[in-house]
Amino acid sequence: MTTAIRSSKGIHIALWVTQVLLGLAFASVGAMKLTQPIATLAANMRWPGAVPAALVRFVGMAELLGGLGLILPAATRTMAGLTPLAGAGLATVMLLAALFHVSRGEWAALPVNIVLGGLAAFVAWGRSTKVPLGLLP
Repeated sequence: MTTAIRSSKGIHIALWVTQVLLGLAFASVGAMKLTQPIATLAANMRWPGAVPAALVRFVGMAELLGGLGLILPAATRTMAGLTPLAGAGLATVMLLAALFHVSRGEWAALPVNIVLGGLAAFVAWGRSTKVPLGLLP
């Protein structure tokens, strides 16, 4: 086995682990934002009480669909091109979340946004250029 193939397999495995963990995390948090009352969300996270409920639900839907988009298209090999788009979309959501939290002085949320956004960007990059799902042996 050549070094390039071993490297691609290693990155492929790292991408899959990242996709599954990140997908489950985003899908579960997104479902929570979609289903729990705003008052309950505001008690756990301050920001849902400071923005319109429709925005909280929209963010929840984006996170739920993005999380599913990291896993399902890749797992089924059906429309696998959606996986890097889901990664890019979630990276964008995390960038906007970071800017929002900084504007409110909520510095404690910033590391979470940076890590999750970086992992989502890794999936977007990896599945679009480094190890696209359609090109694996």
